[in-house]
This record gives sequence, C-alpha cells and structure tokens, in this order.
Amino acid sequence: MTLAAVPEADRPEGFRRVAQLLAERGHPHAPRWLEVSARTCAEAAEALQVQVGQIAKSVIFRRRADEAAVLVVTSGDRRVDEKKVAAAVGAIGRADAEFVKTRTGFSIGGVAPVGHATPPVVLIDRDLFRFDEVWAAAGHPNGVFRLHPLQLVQLTDAPVADVVLPA
Repeated sequence: MTLAAVPEADRPEGFRRVAQLLAERGHPHAPRWLEVSARTCAEAAEALQVQVGQIAKSVIFRRRADEAAVLVVTSGDRRVDEKKVAAAVGAIGRADAEFVKTRTGFSIGGVAPVGHATPPVVLIDRDLFRFDEVWAAAGHPNGVFRLHPLQLVQLTDAPVADVVLPA
C-alpha cells in the first residue's frame, strides 16, 4: 500500500477534524492519507488491498419529519434497504450533495462516520461484523482509517441494526 506524505497543515479541514477526534478518543489507528482518491468502495478497497465488504460505507439520508441527517454505515458490498432504515428512524428521503456537505461538513465520497458538523442519527449495519477489520472514510476522499466494527459502535454510540437488502 502506498501512502502519500502530506504535511498536516496541507490536509483538508475535514480530515484534520476526524484525526483530532480519533486522537482525543484514544483510537489506536490514526487516519491515513492515500495517494489516490477513494470516493467509491471499490476504489478504497483497491487502494487498501482489502475486500470491498471491508469498506465501511457511509450513506446519508434526510429524515422527513425534522430534516435530520441519518447516517447508515454498512459494508461496501451491501446495499442499504431504505424501508428498513425508515422503520428504524422514520420516513426518509434522499440527501443531495448540498445537504450532505451542510449537515456533515464532508463532501460525498469522504463522509466519515464521526466528526460531523451536526450530529446525525446513526445506524451501524450488522453485516460489518463479518470482518475483524474495516476501513472508513476520514473526512476526505483520500483519507481513511482502520477499526474494528465494535470500535465503530463505540465511537458513534450508535445501535447495530439490520438495514441492508439481502445479499
């Protein structure tokens, strides 16, 4: 795996915010800056030389009742079942790029599961627990960090749920 050496001061604000939060919470793995963009799960898996399912994909929805951001974190090889999410949090709709950026502070392709501008409603899909190690976005398409799914639950204080379509 090739990683770029990007000076701290030159890293984007979202990446620095996630790095600081992980350090403050004592997470054992600092975010890594990849030489290539990892906007998709397939790109991230290729760059990290891991299975696509090991990419902890962050999907943002807009809850209709209160316009809250709903973050679903699932394996990169799974598709979110919007009916299951709605059953857990209330009616949801798609979130456009502006909504995602405004609510999370991150651009699509780099949405981290932590460090949001406004705390979202979070659901962690149980399929992530198929893996001992997963990788999540670290606030920028070139940033990722490693963790165990249980660490993701601890960092987000989110429930684990079945929120994906059958494999």
